Amino acid sequence: TFGTMAARAVIRDVGRAFGYEYSYCDRVAKMIPFGFSLDDTVKKVSEFKELYESDDRAKRLVDLAKKLEGVARHASTHACGVVIASESLDNLVPLQHPSQTETTIVTQYEMHSIEDLGLLKMDFLGLKNLSIIEDTLRRIYAIHGNNVDIESIPLNDKKVYKIFQDASTVGVFQTESEGMRRYLRELKPTEFEDIIAMIALYRPGPMELIPEYIARKHKKKTVEYIHPKLKPILENTQGIGIYQEQLMKIAQELAGFTLAQADMLRKAIGKKIKSLLLEQQEKLVQGMAKNGIDKKVANKIWEWILPFARYGFNRSHSAAYAIIAYQTAWLKAHYPVEFMSAMLTSERNDIERIAFLIEETRKMGIEVLPPDINESFSFFSVVPDKHQIRFGLLGIKNVGEGIVQAIIQERKENGPFQSIQDFVSRIHTKDLNKKSFESLVRAGVFDQFGERNSMLHNMERLLEIARESGRISNGTQQSLFGATSSPAAIKLESTKPASEKERLLWEKELLGLYVSSHPLQHIRNILEKRTFPIAKLAPPQGSNGRTRFRIGGIIASAKKIITRTGKPMLFMGLEDLTDKIEVVVFPSLIETNPAVFQENKIVLIGGRIDMRNGERKFIAEEIEEIVES
Repeated sequence: TFGTMAARAVIRDVGRAFGYEYSYCDRVAKMIPFGFSLDDTVKKVSEFKELYESDDRAKRLVDLAKKLEGVARHASTHACGVVIASESLDNLVPLQHPSQTETTIVTQYEMHSIEDLGLLKMDFLGLKNLSIIEDTLRRIYAIHGNNVDIESIPLNDKKVYKIFQDASTVGVFQTESEGMRRYLRELKPTEFEDIIAMIALYRPGPMELIPEYIARKHKKKTVEYIHPKLKPILENTQGIGIYQEQLMKIAQELAGFTLAQADMLRKAIGKKIKSLLLEQQEKLVQGMAKNGIDKKVANKIWEWILPFARYGFNRSHSAAYAIIAYQTAWLKAHYPVEFMSAMLTSERNDIERIAFLIEETRKMGIEVLPPDINESFSFFSVVPDKHQIRFGLLGIKNVGEGIVQAIIQERKENGPFQSIQDFVSRIHTKDLNKKSFESLVRAGVFDQFGERNSMLHNMERLLEIARESGRISNGTQQSLFGATSSPAAIKLESTKPASEKERLLWEKELLGLYVSSHPLQHIRNILEKRTFPIAKLAPPQGSNGRTRFRIGGIIASAKKIITRTGKPMLFMGLEDLTDKIEVVVFPSLIETNPAVFQENKIVLIGGRIDMRNGERKFIAEEIEEIVES
């Protein structure tokens, strides 16, 4: 595949070649809206046009960039495209090694040239959800001894449909987005066909048919057919054309098309080739007339088919996705702890996603416990018989695989650790150093053995025990503690305990989220009296986004961007005790109090909800910091 020079990239590349300073090229590039060409930008963005006409450097930059826009910049490897031939590819196409590796071979031709030569190009996509299903099944077998055959589960399980009806579909394949969940609550699926239909409909274009599908399912609108012969083909989808297979069936049943002719019709409509469309229209109308369908009705069916075929989705594709959606929902309904621990493990490298999933896990009544030196494994694990999930040791920042494997192996061979001194005297690995030990302590893995600050205060002494113990085990040194003393007997010097705020900030820093408690717990009463809970935040019907709310919480993240006018704008993650939301902060509000917009500050924000593209965001209009006494 070839990477081409898009408008923004070509401005930066040409500017670099001219020796223009990066900040200047970056400012010009950022004026170009995403998806705009340079010509579009000059015509439609007044600020860019003004710069182009008034600044000779900008004119020179843009004029040359226009000549290079769209040119191939570099070759790269398609993520999952595989070329298949009946003989060695050396005989058919030129090959090369991609620049990153000598072990992979790629074709020097791109996708379209490969297909024009008659070679088969397949995309083999990996699906994380299949791994999550497998991992969940392994956990179920390890904990309960049940060997679940996921391919044989019944497709009429009421517990599963309850998950879809309540839109409790976090972690459920293809049904997790906020917009999809809103439609599921309205639809209240009762059969597998509903899930297939929703996956096919929830895409740009056919999405506008979802309210009609819901209204017809709940008998609020009558299902009518242009011709009685359409009923058996469209009955499963409430009389609405959704699938490409339905279009082909209509052509077969009503116009006598062969399957090959029906497929040609599908392609002609999909590709909008005018000459081919007229030809197909004539064939279809004539075919229907031969089958005794009135010509007026036949033309009406053709008019109805045209828009439907443009967005018609492959039913076999949607059904395969619906199967995975159903299987993940079934596991969530019947084995929630095992399913959520597998989900968390799968997403272990994405801190934001982990925080989101832990929030969902807690809503399900499952406790997520902080990492523990005697209970944690590498990743998230189920605490048997307790409806709990334990954080994994590898989820702690600065803690690597070497020390985690050493801890698990030592525990397996010689039993649980009895104290912090016992731990340092038994773990003999170079990976137990100041950085990893400090992270383990601050993350709370040794909380059962003592206070975190006390262990940090005695860290050098404890690490010396570890080093000496390692030398003794290697036979290079006698014990300094003598026959009557041991590392376990050494007393730690006392120091001032860490505050709850410090402990929670350490957890946030090292685990990416608050696990043992929440920094807002102590002001719960203030939030309940003065703010609207984020979890219940939704625009009242007919308000057009004008209704104002006050929300409050802790700033979990703050991402700054520079607007086209060169001013800062913020996208903040605000978290209360019920949920999270993205807050959009415009430059004018930032200017009133720039110091308040920092991570870990607790604030009250007044503003309104924005529901663009089905996603909920909060537009900030005023802000006030809650200063803790």
